[in-house]
Amino acid sequence: MNPSIEFLLAFIISLELSLKNSFYTNLIVIVLAIGYLLVRKIKLKKLLLLLLVPFLAAFTVFATLFWFTKKSDPYYAWSLATRVYVYTLTIACVAHDTTAVDFARSLEQNLHLPSKFAYGVLAALNIIPQMASAVKQIRVAGMMRGMYLSFWSPQLYFKAILVALTSAENLAQGMESHGYVEGQQRSVIVPIALNFSDWLWAGIILLVININLFALG
Repeated sequence: MNPSIEFLLAFIISLELSLKNSFYTNLIVIVLAIGYLLVRKIKLKKLLLLLLVPFLAAFTVFATLFWFTKKSDPYYAWSLATRVYVYTLTIACVAHDTTAVDFARSLEQNLHLPSKFAYGVLAALNIIPQMASAVKQIRVAGMMRGMYLSFWSPQLYFKAILVALTSAENLAQGMESHGYVEGQQRSVIVPIALNFSDWLWAGIILLVININLFALG
């Protein structure tokens, strides 16, 4: 499915389920998401991580609403707990076989967002590993001078912000040197197809979800 359509579908489903409590619809979305990931040949280890990592958050929500409230409501507790898995698995469906480059290109070509926004998203995603490496270097440099910069140290983040500003300036210069001009028409090197079948499948999925959402409550 087209990356933009996948993103919009996941966003709409998550938004609708956040506005209306429906435990049974949550279960249907979870089953469909797991089925989609299995069809897309997700690794079993990765799928298990997707199920285990959100468990603590889901269990905390359930325990708070079921055991630590004056009026316990099991249905409401289960509904909010399973909602955690809805958010996790729908985003996993989008991110599983969609690269950052394809997603940025789809935003520009299919949703007709400004190219500076699409390239900004791509730049932000690609700069994360560089920032993590820069933070490690800053901490090592600090320890060599007898300074331990903890995770919550303001000095660490101040230095990281300076590194980010320098990286942003270098990125802007690099884009200009490769011919990027804001507001100008750009050629498409790798087209991202948007077919009628993408809209059809998205409409069918939304129809099924909404029928269950309002029928099952």
